[in-house]
Amino acid sequence: MIDEIGNYLEKFDEKTKQRFHILHELIYESTSKTIHEKLWAKLPSFYVESNFIRVIPFKDHINVEAKAVLSHKDELSEYKITPKGMLQIFHNQQISNELLKVIFKESLK
Repeated sequence: MIDEIGNYLEKFDEKTKQRFHILHELIYESTSKTIHEKLWAKLPSFYVESNFIRVIPFKDHINVEAKAVLSHKDELSEYKITPKGMLQIFHNQQISNELLKVIFKESLK
């Protein structure tokens, strides 16, 4: 993880950091392409060419912005999807790592 994202995460509690690190690993496991990490508008972002995923931590949940979220909304029915199409995962919710990897893979193609 690049320093600017690591520094950004310092203000969050351990539960939030732990969930972020799991999502970070899943993004890398979802593609063999080169991923470029950066803070975009102060938000942790992961790019493969012009395609991106944003993982936006909050105190009690993490939002995932990925274009394939909406195409999997039936499988994500127990989770909130914001009007902008972001998947909202509360820290007390379990979610399938395999489903997330599929969403990440489709979003980074």
